[in-house]
Amino acid sequence: MRRILIVGSSGAGKSTLARELARRLDLPLIHLDRHYWRPGWAAPADADFRAEVAALAARPVWVMDGNYASTLDLRLPRADLLVLCDPSPLRCLVRVLRRRWTHRVTPRPDLPEGCPEQIDVQLLHYVWSYPRRSRPRVLAAARVLAPTLPLIRLRTPRDIRHFLATLPDAPRYAAGRPAPPGAHR
Repeated sequence: MRRILIVGSSGAGKSTLARELARRLDLPLIHLDRHYWRPGWAAPADADFRAEVAALAARPVWVMDGNYASTLDLRLPRADLLVLCDPSPLRCLVRVLRRRWTHRVTPRPDLPEGCPEQIDVQLLHYVWSYPRRSRPRVLAAARVLAPTLPLIRLRTPRDIRHFLATLPDAPRYAAGRPAPPGAHR
């Protein structure tokens, strides 16, 4: 696995899982929220964001988290694995509320500067309706754009623990990093 795409509702645990996968597999981490949002939650021009995502997806290795359905056509064909974080909408809502409370003072590491954690009715509606509106579109896009792409669907914390247990830990001395004195490669 060299390019892992992680999708799911807000509050599904995408960013947390992406950080852990990047650490364990020693892969670069790309949070699409950091590339999409501008200070004050301003959205970029569609063409600018697509160009940036195309460049990110063209990299040889990555763990990338984020939905952004308008760029699935750029990311799915490049991915080696699609991970759908798919807990219940209620669990996602609880996590969104908890995340807002946790990051009321300090910014989230997966958001760009100038975008403090916030909750509005639109976000809550998105989270609640994700299973019937967004999830089917993501799965349909995967079937069309990358029909042989392996899909792992994680619904519960137990599913996540089991998935992580199947992965090797990061190489102790990854390529390009010097080995400690006396170590043999």
